[in-house]
Amino acid sequence: MEGKKTREEVEKSGMIDTWMKKHRLIYTGATKHPFILSIRDGTVDLEAFKTWLGQDYIFVRAFAPFVATVLIKAWKESDDCSDMEVILSGMASLNDEIAWFKSESTMWGVQLSEVVPQKANQDYCRFLESLMSPDVEYTVAITTFWAIEAVYQASFALCLEDGSKTPAELRETCRRWGNDGFGQYCNSLQKIANRRLGKTPDDVLTKAEVTLLRVLEHEVEFWNMSHGAA
Repeated sequence: MEGKKTREEVEKSGMIDTWMKKHRLIYTGATKHPFILSIRDGTVDLEAFKTWLGQDYIFVRAFAPFVATVLIKAWKESDDCSDMEVILSGMASLNDEIAWFKSESTMWGVQLSEVVPQKANQDYCRFLESLMSPDVEYTVAITTFWAIEAVYQASFALCLEDGSKTPAELRETCRRWGNDGFGQYCNSLQKIANRRLGKTPDDVLTKAEVTLLRVLEHEVEFWNMSHGAA
């Protein structure tokens, strides 16, 4: 009975919040990375920012097919038809995001056609591709989707807080992911993930937690890759 009670208490607060507390160290490492802090403090090396810009463009192009597979899984497995609407809105924004990267890279003099994916980026994209398999449960996929989006939202929102010294030329970048609207979207994804996690078998729950941790590790490595270019 005690084990069941514990599980019910977790479900009431949300599995995501429970995991964020449990894995606070790695989550903080992903959302308050030195690269992000350097943007917030106004000390960022702009060459490092350019590296991030080119590498993230490559990542987003790999991210879009992953989101498409999450949509398919929602269609097949979800018990709530509104899930598809939330995911579709995210897919639509990815088209704008790719266009933004192209425009921004032109402004910064980054030739996207010449950008070669670095190892951290290749590893992250391969990880995403592994989650596109039909064998990967919708619960695992939607948790992954939430985590990737939430890390960016929390990171760039930090750069918009009162007292931040984010350079004027980088504020638009920070607003793209740090704005309240994107935060609300991430909350919608979190609600879906929590609903699914609250009723999933223990083996899938474990798989989702492990996958979440891998996302956070990949995010840290991605920031490291950018920060290391300075």
